[in-house]
This record gives sequence, structure tokens and C-alpha cells, in this order.
Amino acid sequence: MQFRTQIPISKSNHPLDYNSKIVSLGSCFAENMGDKFQYFKFQNTINPFGIIFNPVSIEKIIQKAINTVLFTEKDIFFHNERWHCFDVHSDLSNPNKEDLLASLNALIKSTNQQISKSTHIIITYGTSWVYRNIESDSIVANCHKVPQKQFKKELLSVEGTEKSVANTIKLIHAVNPNCTIIFTVSPVRHIKDGFVENQWSKSNIISALHKTFDCQLSTINYFPSYEIMMDELRDYRFYAEDMLHPNQVAIDYIWKRFMETTISETAFPTMEEVERIQKSLSHKPFDPNSESHLKFESKVREKITKLESQYSFMKF
Repeated sequence: MQFRTQIPISKSNHPLDYNSKIVSLGSCFAENMGDKFQYFKFQNTINPFGIIFNPVSIEKIIQKAINTVLFTEKDIFFHNERWHCFDVHSDLSNPNKEDLLASLNALIKSTNQQISKSTHIIITYGTSWVYRNIESDSIVANCHKVPQKQFKKELLSVEGTEKSVANTIKLIHAVNPNCTIIFTVSPVRHIKDGFVENQWSKSNIISALHKTFDCQLSTINYFPSYEIMMDELRDYRFYAEDMLHPNQVAIDYIWKRFMETTISETAFPTMEEVERIQKSLSHKPFDPNSESHLKFESKVREKITKLESQYSFMKF
């Protein structure tokens, strides 16, 4: 008997392997998947400008990076004893103005190179609810706890989101025409917007993505993270304590589905070896100085040396 439905996912025409150069951008779920790439030692960059939820702000930061548009003093502001930028996450905020600008512009240059050389870019949209700064009349990526009266909350329309997605694809393919772009919608529920409003927001993104795909190339893929969470894992036991974020079991399951459909089978033996090493490195011995443990450590070092000689980018 079958007790659940499983979403059919077509295998990618451009699967990932250990030669792939990956950039992951978007919501906190992009970081969940990015952490998996890091764990398995793929060549992966995760959210250089921090977590960004909405399509317009992701498009804006990609546009800046691709065109090497550097940040200036007019792009930053001082609030609560720190300098901030509305286009990036508060993790990058800094008490020193010059240091903030220097770090942001270094990220612009490095991200420019990463996007230009990437084989795969994974973009995870979280919400189509946005906050528009009233003074500048521009959508922000992060409000940085600035008083709410300085912003206007809006819902991006399907047409507006579709335009932003199309612009994002155009920007990336202008400098890297062979890059595969994988879009997905975050399964994290933004209940602070409201239950109905969260579904409305996700629906607008999903509608916009599929309208965009109708006229795109085979280098554009969609991975159904949100749909897996809603349909295959439709139970609160797959949520974290806040009942909003997928728990580790759910993240591991979604990663498994991603691996089966988007990563080349030729990479699986290396992934298995990397995982064996990772588990060995996390092993806590009863006696660190025992002969058996020293032999164990020696064998692990041999495995690491072999992999690092095969893949120069790997570091344990």
C-alpha cells in the first residue's frame, strides 16, 4: 500500500558534479542546501550578501555584481550604532563606515567572478512581500530594524515577479550564457505576514516562475522544494520547534530528492567517501592517545590526502 504521494521530478539535463562551480542565493533555505554542498565539499558559494528573500532584491544585487556597481556612501546609513545597507543582510553591518564599504565592494568583485565562472546558480525565493523605503522609493532587502513608518509593505504581482525573474536570467546569461540556473521556492512559511498572505505570496512566485519558464532555454530548471514540503512531508513532525522552518529530517529528505535528480551519479562515490571522512572527523574517542585511535587518525589522514590530491579545491 502507498501511504503518501511522491512528487515526480525529472532528472536535470545539466547535472552537478565535482567539476561544477555553484553559487547559491536567496532565502535561509538556500543556506540549508548550501550547507549540504559545503558538507560534501562541492565548489560552492553561499549568499555572499547574506540572506535575501524577495526576487527584486536578489535581482538588484545580481545586477550590481555583474556590472561591478560599487557601493558608495549614499548607499549606506547609520542606525543603532552600526552602518547598514538596505541591499544586504544585517550580518554584514559594521560599526565602521569605511570597513563596511570596503567589505561590500570586495564582495561585489568576488561575486562578479563567481557568477561569471559558475556552472550552476541556485536561486531560492522566500516571499513576494516586500518593503519599500518611502524616502528612496526603492524595495529593500533588509529593514535593519529601522522604524516601520519609513516603509510601505507591498505584495509583488505575478507580472512584477515574472519581470524580475526574466531580468535575473538575462543578467546572468549575458556574462555566462551556458550557466544552468535552478530556481526553487523556500518551504519556510512566512506566517508573520499571515496564513493566507503567505500562501498568496508563494503562489505569486510559483506562477511567475512557471510563466517565465514557458519561453526559456533548457538551462533553466525548477526544483520543487516547497511542493515537497507541502505534499510529501505534510506533517508537523517535519517542522522545527517554531513550526515554520523545516527540521533537519525534512532538510535531509529534500536534499536526497535534489541529489537524486540534480547531481550526477558519477559524483556519488566521492560524496560517500567525503561523508565517511566527515563522520570520522566528528568521532569522539574514549582515549585520544590510544594506539587504536592513533591508527584510526592515520587512516583518516590518508583518505583526506588522497581526496585533496584528486580535488585541489577540497579542504577538510
